[in-house]
Amino acid sequence: MLNRTLLEQTLAPFGVAVDDTVFARLDTYAELLTETNRRFNLTAITEPDDMTVKHFADCLVLFGFAEFPQNAKVIDVGTGAGFPGLVLKLYRPDLQLTFLDSTKKKLGFIENVLSAVGLQGETVHMRAEEAGKKAQYREQFDFATARAVADLRNLSEYCLPFVKKNGLFLSMKSAAAEEEIRAAGGALRVLGGKIEQDKQFLLVENMPRRLLFVRKISQTPPKYPRPSAKIAKTPLK
Repeated sequence: MLNRTLLEQTLAPFGVAVDDTVFARLDTYAELLTETNRRFNLTAITEPDDMTVKHFADCLVLFGFAEFPQNAKVIDVGTGAGFPGLVLKLYRPDLQLTFLDSTKKKLGFIENVLSAVGLQGETVHMRAEEAGKKAQYREQFDFATARAVADLRNLSEYCLPFVKKNGLFLSMKSAAAEEEIRAAGGALRVLGGKIEQDKQFLLVENMPRRLLFVRKISQTPPKYPRPSAKIAKTPLK
């Protein structure tokens, strides 16, 4: 299913290697994704080489930039079909992954993949703005990840409440996010975050990527996150 040679070639410049055990897990994931996608929509990317690069390599490249301590607690916000959270878990089973999504079918798919490869993770069927207010999730994680097209101001309001002080929110963006990043400065200050690193790179030719490391430098005020309608209507400034 996945193109192993293409995966290894794409990841080599970033110092990320994939052994036989990891590849077998990832390939099982890809096969189940393809099979399940016929019944309900999980991804528009279905061609094996495209899936190899645009989904799997795009997530695995995180390991070339970010250092995840042993047994780190990670929440994948709006996990969808499991990118990047499920890829992180299959590559590093020691990571304590929580998969958050408001769509039960998607979480069911993630549970099926975890079961198929013999791993465990926590799935949470809840909206991010609701989960972010709950004591068992608020400021409980070393890392929050999101691979979403949402504006960084809004995404930060959903994600930063989950991150412990000194933890990181890793935001995976396209390279053309300059204005969006500039506009997010005020929102990040309000939420207790600060952009620590801004990594820009080419995943493959004509595929620029950007990875933002947002450090949680102070607690998020209790009133955040606000209801989603408010977040969308009046983004923080």
